[in-house]
Amino acid sequence: MSELTKSYEVKMEKTCASLLSELDGIRAGRANPKVLDKIQVECYGTTMPINQLANIAAPEARVIQIVPYDASTIKAMVKAIQGSDLGINPNNDGKVIRLIFPELSEERRKELSKDVKKKGEASKVAVRNIRRDAMDNFKKQSKKSEITEDDLKDLEKEIQKLTDKYIEKVEKLIAEKNKEIMAI
Repeated sequence: MSELTKSYEVKMEKTCASLLSELDGIRAGRANPKVLDKIQVECYGTTMPINQLANIAAPEARVIQIVPYDASTIKAMVKAIQGSDLGINPNNDGKVIRLIFPELSEERRKELSKDVKKKGEASKVAVRNIRRDAMDNFKKQSKKSEITEDDLKDLEKEIQKLTDKYIEKVEKLIAEKNKEIMAI
């Protein structure tokens, strides 16, 4: 791996990491505490992520249990969850908040699957754009005689291999998420 392609590989890796975090936020019928990662709670005069204010666990396949470190923050947490795009009404007993995930309908599963594919396509486009930027950069360096024609060909092959590797990784992430969504 040449030093010239290293930075582009880092960018492609970040694209995959970004896709993975987006996919983790998609509710797939199974309770996954990561769906709460983007929820911000207003308390103590500031806005904080819910996972910094409570212990979050999934004791059952369709239940997320939220145990606040400070019971006075429960109302703010419930309000934040209701205001989010989760679409789940929290159950609150004064000490613990429970989110009960309903079974996904076939129609909803198909919608989620389409959404996953769109996010995957956007990530593939991002990876290809990184490849294009790399190729343009290498060609400029070749014109300035900073690298030789042979180096240019080698770099183009190397960046294409990286692109293929990360496109395959994106496709694998999409396939795994779709399998999770379609599992009943």
